[in-house]
Amino acid sequence: MRLHEYQAKQIFSKHGIRVARGELATSVEDVRGIAEELGGKVVLKSQVLVGGRGKAGGIKKAYSVEEAVEKAKEMFGSVLKGHIVEKIYVEEMIEVQREMYAGLTIDRANKGIAAILSSVGGMDIEEIAFKHPEKIARIAVNPKWGLWDYQIRELLLNSQMPREYWKEVASILKTLYRIMVHYEAELVEINPLVVTPDGLVAADARLNIDDSALFRHRDLEKLRDYTEADQMERIAMEKGLNYVKLDGNVGVLANGAGMAMATMDLIYIYGGKPANFLDIGGGASAEVVREAINLILSDKNVKVVFINIFGGITRCDEVAKGLKEALADVSTPVVVRLAGTNEEEGRKIMDEFAKDRPNFHIVETMEEGAEKAVKLAEEV
Repeated sequence: MRLHEYQAKQIFSKHGIRVARGELATSVEDVRGIAEELGGKVVLKSQVLVGGRGKAGGIKKAYSVEEAVEKAKEMFGSVLKGHIVEKIYVEEMIEVQREMYAGLTIDRANKGIAAILSSVGGMDIEEIAFKHPEKIARIAVNPKWGLWDYQIRELLLNSQMPREYWKEVASILKTLYRIMVHYEAELVEINPLVVTPDGLVAADARLNIDDSALFRHRDLEKLRDYTEADQMERIAMEKGLNYVKLDGNVGVLANGAGMAMATMDLIYIYGGKPANFLDIGGGASAEVVREAINLILSDKNVKVVFINIFGGITRCDEVAKGLKEALADVSTPVVVRLAGTNEEEGRKIMDEFAKDRPNFHIVETMEEGAEKAVKLAEEV
């Protein structure tokens, strides 16, 4: 889950990292009021979950309240890298003397965390590495031991960081590491970290949280911006379903990520293309099954639905009840495979339901189901 800049800055500030004063605006009048409060000289920052906002025209400076209002009128409703600008973060303009970079991210290759520091910043870290490789330093941090002082000194030295900033930068790196561990983040980043007459300030902030850890951070889960997601993926997230839209025509419903992936693989093997990844989880109720089916069928590209359930925690009879309710008025071809816990009860429910429904097909194995689903999709 990616947080907006203003959300990340609130968290950074809470932990002691200095940020410029600013407030979120959702209307031009909001911008006027905030700009007046901040003294007129402000920076308007589009709050969309994409990188490179500055280069794309999503960040504008204003030197008076009226100029801020006029630029806000241009920004609100504009499209920035495919996203409509509905929120603007209005921030006081600060005197920037130098730009730097500091960040931490998951390092899967080393099964740890990568700490990255550069004595130059203000652009993509990849661009920094290309243009100034001698001014960027990276170390691997073992999460078992944490970020040590000697590692920070190594970063400061190897990034050619001027010594007058060592103490402040070291403190910021330690704080970023604490934030990353506490919030179970995948990325914590300040770019640029700017030098001002009053010290170092986080001029921008990024904080990406591991979705799998959100159940331990309910306060952060409330900050999720669903408007940035695909409409169907947004609906799925709101209903607690694991859904990813794809470009095929065979809708997939399975219980468990592994089962869903295997089902998709089989569809490919038999010459078809899945329309989605949808995992209803290990103990899905009839209500969840019904919601999942409705979600799949809301995709106009879906020509056939393959439902592949192996009852472990999930009971096949409970799934069958949900299918009966969800598919009562559906004319789209549906292929169902039920196996595992209460399989016989579930099959009985499905056999009875399938009578006089030529679009409903019950199979014994997932291989048979995938082959049948692909064939039906070709015939529709």
